[in-house]
Amino acid sequence: MIVKIYNENPNIRDVRKVVGILQQGGIVVVPTDTLYAFVCSMEFKKSVESIAQLKGYKLKQAKYSMLCQSLSQLTEYVRPLDKDVFGILKQALPGPFTFILDANNNVPRNYQNANKTIGMRVPDNAILKSLIEELGCPLIGTSVKRVGEEVETEFLTDPELIHESFGHQVDAVVDGGIGDDEPSTLVDCSNGNFEILRQGKGFLQI
Repeated sequence: MIVKIYNENPNIRDVRKVVGILQQGGIVVVPTDTLYAFVCSMEFKKSVESIAQLKGYKLKQAKYSMLCQSLSQLTEYVRPLDKDVFGILKQALPGPFTFILDANNNVPRNYQNANKTIGMRVPDNAILKSLIEELGCPLIGTSVKRVGEEVETEFLTDPELIHESFGHQVDAVVDGGIGDDEPSTLVDCSNGNFEILRQGKGFLQI
């Protein structure tokens, strides 16, 4: 199923239709400010396991991001941030960045990396923000690209082609227009450090 939602003015009826799927443990493909992503509600462990299978990961190898509506919501799931880290996040978010931060006890262990960290995102995308706001909790997500698979850019950015590839494996694809073909910039801020692990769409001055 494809659900068309316009980023400029997300229709609340369509947003609620997608949220209803997420509330039942469904897996949805959504636009972000970078690549399209597989997402599910953070409350459904089995759905997270299914996303790992879609990506070609074993669950323990999977690296997820928690997608939040705002910086305020993000801070509910990480250990207290020092002044410098908070200042960087405030400068960069919402935006095309994934920040690796120290997870707190609100983050289920299944979603944490081995060193108890998690990638946190606040994408600058009105559709995604509307979904998270209506759902009432963050989403767990990862880009639609499979591990080790080389595909044409169109199959990562065009929701119609994404639906052709994954429509039988997910519960819905949100058509938010053509997506970006660059991943987010990955920044490790755990333990108070700043290290750019992957340079993507976002540029950050540290």
